[in-house]
Amino acid sequence: MIFENTGLVGLQSNLQYLDESAEKAGFIRWQWEYYRATYDCKIEDAAGGGDYFLRINTRAVEGKLEKPDAVLAIEAVYLGKATFPHGLEYESTVPQSVLDIAGERIVELKTLLEA
Repeated sequence: MIFENTGLVGLQSNLQYLDESAEKAGFIRWQWEYYRATYDCKIEDAAGGGDYFLRINTRAVEGKLEKPDAVLAIEAVYLGKATFPHGLEYESTVPQSVLDIAGERIVELKTLLEA
């Protein structure tokens, strides 16, 4: 599930501040290489028993990720259900409780990045 109109896509931040803000909002920088990084926030569905990951893709627009002053731009925000042994499935129906938590995390991160 791709989130549209979050206000996050296109926002830019240096790596250090993005890492700090993402952590405060419940995200961790999971996958990364020199020019892109993925931030994930795990959301557990207590009622249905599944795990979902709210994922934010970023790309370096200045510098490389090995330096804290590299500038990253957010490219996409999406949500997937965790599958065994490792992967995300994006087509299944997402419970409203998970969508609510995802929305809160998105707003929190946007607020931190715009401060």
